[in-house]
Amino acid sequence: MAAGKAIEQYVDQTLEKNYMPYAMSVIVSRALPEIDGFKPSHRKLLYTMYKMGLLTGSRTKSANVVGQTMKLNPHGDSAIYETLVRLTRGNSALLHSYIDSKGNFGKHYSRDMHYAAPRYTEVKLDGICSELIRDLDKDTVDFIDNYDGSMKEPVLFPTSFPNILVNANQGIAVGMANSICSFNLTEVCDAAVAYIRDPGADIKKYLKSPDFSTGGQLIYKESEIDKIYKSGRGSFKVRAKYKFDSRNNCIEIYEIPYTTTSEAIIDSIIELVKSNRIREIVDVRDETDLKGMKITLDLRKSANPDELMNKLYRFTSLQDSFSCNFNILIDGYPQVLGVGDILKHWLSFRIGCIRRQLLYDINKKSEKLHLLIGLKKILLDIDKAIEIIRNTKQDKEVIPNLMDGFAIDEKQAEYIAEIKLRNLNMEYVLDRVSEVDGLRSQIADLKRIHGSEESIKKIIIKQLHNIKKRYGKERFTEIIMEEHVEEFSNEQLIQDYNLKLFLTRHNYLKKISLVSLRGKSDQKLKDEDKIMQEIETHNKADILLFSDKHTVYKARIFELEDCKASELGEYLPNILGLDNNEKILYMVVTDNYEGNMLFTFENGKSAKIELKSYQTKTNRKKLTNAYSDKSALIDIRFLKEDVELAAFSNINKVLIFDTSNINEKSTRTSQGVQVLKPKRGSKMVRIKAMGETAFKNGDYYRTKNVPAVGRYLLEEDENNTQLELIAKP
Repeated sequence: MAAGKAIEQYVDQTLEKNYMPYAMSVIVSRALPEIDGFKPSHRKLLYTMYKMGLLTGSRTKSANVVGQTMKLNPHGDSAIYETLVRLTRGNSALLHSYIDSKGNFGKHYSRDMHYAAPRYTEVKLDGICSELIRDLDKDTVDFIDNYDGSMKEPVLFPTSFPNILVNANQGIAVGMANSICSFNLTEVCDAAVAYIRDPGADIKKYLKSPDFSTGGQLIYKESEIDKIYKSGRGSFKVRAKYKFDSRNNCIEIYEIPYTTTSEAIIDSIIELVKSNRIREIVDVRDETDLKGMKITLDLRKSANPDELMNKLYRFTSLQDSFSCNFNILIDGYPQVLGVGDILKHWLSFRIGCIRRQLLYDINKKSEKLHLLIGLKKILLDIDKAIEIIRNTKQDKEVIPNLMDGFAIDEKQAEYIAEIKLRNLNMEYVLDRVSEVDGLRSQIADLKRIHGSEESIKKIIIKQLHNIKKRYGKERFTEIIMEEHVEEFSNEQLIQDYNLKLFLTRHNYLKKISLVSLRGKSDQKLKDEDKIMQEIETHNKADILLFSDKHTVYKARIFELEDCKASELGEYLPNILGLDNNEKILYMVVTDNYEGNMLFTFENGKSAKIELKSYQTKTNRKKLTNAYSDKSALIDIRFLKEDVELAAFSNINKVLIFDTSNINEKSTRTSQGVQVLKPKRGSKMVRIKAMGETAFKNGDYYRTKNVPAVGRYLLEEDENNTQLELIAKP
């Protein structure tokens, strides 16, 4: 930009010039793995360790490795060491670690378990690395200059098995990312062999499912696995494994999903307990030790461990999804590939590596053969060779004189001239010359194999079988079929506990747990409000609320908010949507809708309605026509079984009757049957349970059949009931 003058520049040109090189550098040189299964940072580190002799030698300090790696990867020691840590056996991030380690390298499943500084830890290459760099020095892959041109490094490793599928690999580039799950080495080798023999083979038959170093249980859904194998995209669920210790009444979680950490799980469980969404857990602690990871949950005596774990699977990362995105660099271009396509590209790459190795061997053996053919020519006259060398005056003339004396080329003459004097004997020369026929046979075989793809495939298959035999392990992650996983509804995951419901005259409903009620008998109410009904029940029951508008409102108790004795509770018009001046008269709680409702009316009739009449298949919250509107309602009550009741009229008539004499009705609006016959326009005004009366002689009012006119209240009973009869229900 000139002083005080802006230069016009198009956005697309700026992006192409400045942003695209950066984006491509991140994609190609950092974030995405190539067909050998490595990102550049991994490859540079492992190659450095190989050149340091750490494949067969003893361990060295990690700091030494980090320092040497900076010759290839100048991104800072901390970044290099973090890369090294993830590749170690001690970190447990990989199914098959690349680095044999000693010291504290943290754990993949722990967020807070930090690794030690590189000066305290020691490393060397693990045995499986010999299969990653097999024949690396035989021109199997291309080499390029490092960043300053001071040394060479391989573009790829000639991996002798599909390493890209064996260890998990994740990265975020610019505008794209990759997420490759790990698979069991034995299964990968079997799948690769099957593919080599028949590209149309069913890979799923051999490669059963992903496998993770942290174990757990993989919930196998065939459609999702098919999608991942074919397209390279999709997801599946993995959940923790646990066992119940009945002696100590605790759950021990010993394997967790690869995507989470023990601390994250513990934090989420603590949050659930604090918010009262989980009530069965008394204590949670991390008991991870040298034997492995363990999270322990102490439970209440009433807790069901399996139900609790299903809740935790739903609400925490104890069950988590792994999203797959098999985005791989193929010849420098990112491609999302299914498992079959990955095996196809790996096989093509591996065939190329072996061809280059065969060509290297052919050239080396051909060179040796060429030298031995020259040596064979001096076999006829060794003395002549010695004489030529002895009679040559200048050193530089030795080679030309040998070339002339035996009709050999410069390389052959150089080889002969370099033979030690002690080896210029018949035995040595004959031993060397005897290799000629063997070399010719070997070269012929190598050329035959080099020209036959089928022969190369047989070599690959043999190598895969050996790798499987030598390095194969049992699966870490257990497979459970989706249909064998019990599906829990939201209702089943609701916490159940004992509680008490309080219904007040002013339409307030209080839901208070029995634990909260301990030692707190006083209930806060509005002025002039009173509790007219209280019921002890549990959180998973249904509640029916009958109003004076011939309507019943239904709800699940767990849908109601808990409150304390010091609170007013829920105002029913707000949560039920009651009409103006509508009042709730009565509440019923039930688990199975067994029993009957008894409605008694002013005209002396009583209707016994089956509670099942209020049960609906849909989740309806409001039912109209809950009971008959032909006469004014004077009493409503729930009958679990038939009982004796006392009916009172406004002319002091009393009738004791048994509800078994009233037939059940399924129609909610039924008027029922006549119980107390009216006399001279009398009305029934109240129903009482026998336990609420104080009759001296109950048989005097009792009847075996209804309807009946009842009997006038005796003077001896009148004093006991007079005050109650004045009051209206």
